[in-house]
Amino acid sequence: MFMKMAQNSPIPVEVVEVVNGLEKAGFEAYLVGGCVRDIFLGKKPKDWDVTTNAKPEDIQKIFIKTVYENTFGTVAVINENTTDETVRSIEVTPYRLESGYSDRRHPDKVSFSQKIEDDLKRRDLTINAIAVSLSDGAIKDIIDLFNGFSDIKDKIIRTVRKPTDRFNEDALRMMRAVRLAVELGFTIEKETYMAIQGQNKLIKEVSMERIRDEFTKIVMSPSPKLGLEMLHETALLGHFLPELEQGIGIQQKGTHIYDVWEHLLRSLQHAADKNWDLEIRLSALFHDLGKPKTRGFSRETNQYTFYGHEVVGSRETRKILERMKFSRATIEKVYKLTRWHMFFSDTEQISLSAVRRMITNVGPENIWDLMNVRICDRIGTGRPKENPYRLRKYKAMIEEALAGPVSVSMLKIDGKKIMDVGNVKPGPKVGWTLHALFEEVMEDVKLNTPEYLEKRAQELVKLDEKELKTLGEAGKERKEEETEKKVGEIRKKHFVS
Repeated sequence: MFMKMAQNSPIPVEVVEVVNGLEKAGFEAYLVGGCVRDIFLGKKPKDWDVTTNAKPEDIQKIFIKTVYENTFGTVAVINENTTDETVRSIEVTPYRLESGYSDRRHPDKVSFSQKIEDDLKRRDLTINAIAVSLSDGAIKDIIDLFNGFSDIKDKIIRTVRKPTDRFNEDALRMMRAVRLAVELGFTIEKETYMAIQGQNKLIKEVSMERIRDEFTKIVMSPSPKLGLEMLHETALLGHFLPELEQGIGIQQKGTHIYDVWEHLLRSLQHAADKNWDLEIRLSALFHDLGKPKTRGFSRETNQYTFYGHEVVGSRETRKILERMKFSRATIEKVYKLTRWHMFFSDTEQISLSAVRRMITNVGPENIWDLMNVRICDRIGTGRPKENPYRLRKYKAMIEEALAGPVSVSMLKIDGKKIMDVGNVKPGPKVGWTLHALFEEVMEDVKLNTPEYLEKRAQELVKLDEKELKTLGEAGKERKEEETEKKVGEIRKKHFVS
């Protein structure tokens, strides 16, 4: 039966204890909202909400540790002795009646009710307006006033009662409908979708922090491309991210078969398909943001040009992320990845020193993320091959640059220390000694300690100059062999020459 609880979504004992505690005290208690929806989808809920006819002061008397710091009646029941973050704080809210939403978010008036039906009527979407009671930790009774189960089964996003009323109460619900559609793989019902299109301007009254949170969830969903397309179709996107829509109709030609808008959405989608993190996804989405402002045309090549678009685009990206109140760390990383995404060039001509400069520009900790952005960029052009020879070659060069040459710098001693402990002046003997020590360490890495090397350096500098030179040159040859060996291993790994 469809309404049976999914076997892989058990209700945690901490949640059962909260429900039981309320019922033992003589009150009603139901699970409600997203956790019920997720249970019937076979997903693990990210949090748990309980609704009851108990007042906030009653709830606080029942449980040992609670937090009550709002005007809407929600009491958080705290479970400190758990490793499951979803039950560390379980929200318990009295049945509520709400009226007036002058700020498009909070009700002007809240009153508590004794009927679960009143509480379900105020909720946003039908799939979030199902309440279930428990018996022995399993679902007992189900209250579904608005056919939420049917909408879950049919994968439909629909508001509770009139969508215009729900969106007037809280305008962010329009973005939440889009977000849930792409998170769950659902379709927004026609009347609800048309209401979003008709009331899209209300989103301007929502705080940027709340918009950012829903936008982030859309970007981190399995289908961010579809989510952004819906934000555009409903005209929501233009109210908080108009810069992205400027790429619509900006043709590129050359290796690109899509306009800038489609290219950026496809680049983002590839990052989602690879399950890469938020910074890579945002960088994939914004990396060509500067193209509409920098597009020119070359009569010589009969192609569009976008000189400096990475500079213009990265600055624009920083402004957008600052406006949307993203964290400083996210802003800085996305700025670097968009600023330097045009690193790619002919690997037959580029030097290792140029690769090292690129690593310095973005930071060693970000260089592989930059490569992933480049992969998204490539796939976004419509080319199916993710890892062509030139990209593999560049990966090999980055790895070689990061590894650095096998050299005497690996030693736990330097030339200055050799001069100090050996009482010698600057000259060839210092270099020969370093290379001789290098040869010994290559034979036995355990010898690479300051104590051993200082003592051994004192012995070496006393050798006949000819004998020391022979030892030093042998060490130098060993260094070159080891460097060549390491480079060979790296190139073999990436299937390049």
